[in-house]
Amino acid sequence: MPLSTQTEDGNDQYILVASLDNVRNLSNILKAIHFRDHATCFATTNGIKVTVENAKCLQANAFIQAGIFQEFIVQEESVTFRINLTVLLDCLTIFGSTPLPGTSTALRMCYQGYGYPLILFLEEGGVVTACKINTQEPEDTLDFDFCSTNVINKIILQSEGLREAFAELDMTSEVLQITMSPEKPYFRYKISLLKPSTKALALSCKVSIRTDNRGFLSLQYMIKNEDGQICFVEYYCCPDEDVSDSEP
Repeated sequence: MPLSTQTEDGNDQYILVASLDNVRNLSNILKAIHFRDHATCFATTNGIKVTVENAKCLQANAFIQAGIFQEFIVQEESVTFRINLTVLLDCLTIFGSTPLPGTSTALRMCYQGYGYPLILFLEEGGVVTACKINTQEPEDTLDFDFCSTNVINKIILQSEGLREAFAELDMTSEVLQITMSPEKPYFRYKISLLKPSTKALALSCKVSIRTDNRGFLSLQYMIKNEDGQICFVEYYCCPDEDVSDSEP
């Protein structure tokens, strides 16, 4: 692959280097959390977490493990930056979202550090394109403090069943009540907040649904990429504030 030799001599100047033979393994996961323009990226030796938030009520996290990449180098304990996710996805699909049969777009992603752009080298069919995307000051992300010891309901199911259920919902309604136990409490969630998670649901093979004692909802989706590797996307959602505990 031309990208493997094109920039490796300059690896020392970058604090983050990641390479993929098939960029769709990254772009599909990022599309599953793309409901706002901007995202915060956290990179450690374990991989990359990309976080998108909305109005302090909804958070989506995409976890891309280091093993998904053919090359993954992080020179510091952690690397954090904010980026325009819409622009990033446009660059990742610059050769088209659907490659020709038997072909794929290779990616080499490099980041030099605070104040520097994220550099993408993309190659398909011998043609190499370089993109530079300005990074921004990372903002503090929400801590939903979703602790497993506070989980009161948990269901793991095949995604197909949940997709069928969502397909029958009236998405023009304001709220959705989720009942997972014959005992209270029951919680309702704004459908407008749950709607973005259907992108991840469409790609997933399994889903874990959890609620904690505060009514916070966790939807964790297991997604297999085209090479059979596993990634996870998780959505956290606050309950509808207008609903009291006394409601049936």
